[in-house]
Amino acid sequence: MKNEETGRNRRWWALYVLCLGVLMIVLDTTIVNVALPSIRTDLKFTETGLVWVVNAYMLTFGGFLLLGGRLGDLFGHRRTFLAGLALFTAASLACGLANTQGLLVAARAIQGLGAAVVSAVALSLIMNLFTEPGERARAMGVYGFVCAGGGSVGVLLGGVLTSFLSWHWIFLVNLPIGIAVALLCRALIAPGERSARQSLDWGGAITITAALLLAVYAVVNGNEAGWRSTRTLGLLGAAVALFALFLAIERRVAQPLVPLGLFRHRNLATANVAGVLWAAAMFAWFFMSALYMQLVLGYTPLQVGLAFLPGNLIMAFMSLGASARIVMRWGIRGPLAVGLWIAALGLALFARAPVDGTFVLDVLPAMVLLGIGAGIAFNPMLLAAMNDVSPQDSGLASGVVNTSFMMGGALGLAVLASIAAARTTGAGAAGAVDAAALNAGYQLAFAIGAAFAAGTGLLGWLALRETGAAPQAQAAGSMH
Repeated sequence: MKNEETGRNRRWWALYVLCLGVLMIVLDTTIVNVALPSIRTDLKFTETGLVWVVNAYMLTFGGFLLLGGRLGDLFGHRRTFLAGLALFTAASLACGLANTQGLLVAARAIQGLGAAVVSAVALSLIMNLFTEPGERARAMGVYGFVCAGGGSVGVLLGGVLTSFLSWHWIFLVNLPIGIAVALLCRALIAPGERSARQSLDWGGAITITAALLLAVYAVVNGNEAGWRSTRTLGLLGAAVALFALFLAIERRVAQPLVPLGLFRHRNLATANVAGVLWAAAMFAWFFMSALYMQLVLGYTPLQVGLAFLPGNLIMAFMSLGASARIVMRWGIRGPLAVGLWIAALGLALFARAPVDGTFVLDVLPAMVLLGIGAGIAFNPMLLAAMNDVSPQDSGLASGVVNTSFMMGGALGLAVLASIAAARTTGAGAAGAVDAAALNAGYQLAFAIGAAFAAGTGLLGWLALRETGAAPQAQAAGSMH
């Protein structure tokens, strides 16, 4: 009995360590945004060049997620996680010490590669550590909170570090965390076994990675190059052609990188489509609300970070306990749909936020609803994607889910930013002052984000099937 309790405690400590590693990765998608003005001044970036401090990370992160997940399945999840963590931590040191534009952008690209491996494998390790339904629901709630709340925590942390130290510290802070996670991971998680299938489908790996790289590159540069430009359309066309070649390869090889039969799992297929749409809505929340508060309401970076705090605290409460109880009581379909509809209402409130808005009336209610909605929805969405998959394919399924989120976020943000910019330009041409013109663009982006979230909720309600949630008695027995 004592050994069982010790093993249980060990699993939970392992979860917290893995989530700390994932938090570093999630933070790095948003922590840089607040520091960009300081980086531009210090390293003398042009406006166009500065975009690559963000895009270099997104490019390799989105491009290598699938490959990272499969490498974990083939070579052992713990071993692959530690390798990705070492790469990310070393690249963070290079970013923190960078004194030229080229070094910073190159180090950010390597950071993205390490991040892809860590993100794709961490979820597999968690699913393999927690096999009992009640414990797994709680564990996924913790992981979901880190994924959902980490982005807005990054805005706050970026503001604090940049304001009180310097932009270098948004990267250097990763060093002690990365080293601690690696040491604790080795102590708490067993090495695990390599897959019996030691061969890697190199043709599939090269074609899908190249397709994702080209697609992300086209998307993140779409606003600058023009969405109907020859370059953008050519890159997207090449990505589609490579993806078609990838599908052809996967049908023919004996041991495919992505067994296409995996998508016969209805919940996995539905969760991936939902992930694309939900990520677009989440990025609308993180980025558009930060821009609204800074450029329309005149908040400082630190005030923007603090404004996200109520939503983060509510999301923590929902994800770290309440969401697991909800899933064990009502399954995954209803909570996913209701959570997304609550989040859609929060985005709809932002869509009516005025130029002279106040925090209490125009920011706080939307943040509260988004915190509740995201806190409820993330856990069932991840469970829907992973519950049907066998342990030997968990890394792959994790990579597929993460790729959907990444591509949905990148594509959604680019499209929403483009739509917002077009609306702002039109409003300015019609005589609106700068703040009003900007706000008109943000309002439209929020409205579309709300439609994405509401549509995703409807998709989840109609398409997901329950996987046999454990009875309440089991849930009660698993909670402490």
